[in-house]
Amino acid sequence: MKNWNPITTEQDVHNIIENSNNKTQIIFKDSVTCGISAYAKERLVSGNEVLIAKADFNYLDLLSYRSVSNFIAEELSVIHQSPQIIVLKDGEVVYRVSHHSIQADDIAKYL
Repeated sequence: MKNWNPITTEQDVHNIIENSNNKTQIIFKDSVTCGISAYAKERLVSGNEVLIAKADFNYLDLLSYRSVSNFIAEELSVIHQSPQIIVLKDGEVVYRVSHHSIQADDIAKYL
């Protein structure tokens, strides 16, 4: 999606955490070869307008940037999962969900 900010470096992650002090941030960790991830991505695309109206949406292709995915798990103290949504407000994780539980309407409740 054109309004999804790519995450490619650890500095991008630091920026997302910092930006969460001003605007809610969503991180979507996507495994591009996984069918479950493709299904989750499809649900996010269909609910995209609900999400981007209230938050910045950040996208990580974890197969291309596995070290950054590991950094996210460590930096935010979350268990690595794929696909995974992490919502940040004020520098803190306020919601995380993975696999078939990824639903735009549910995420929107935490924005």
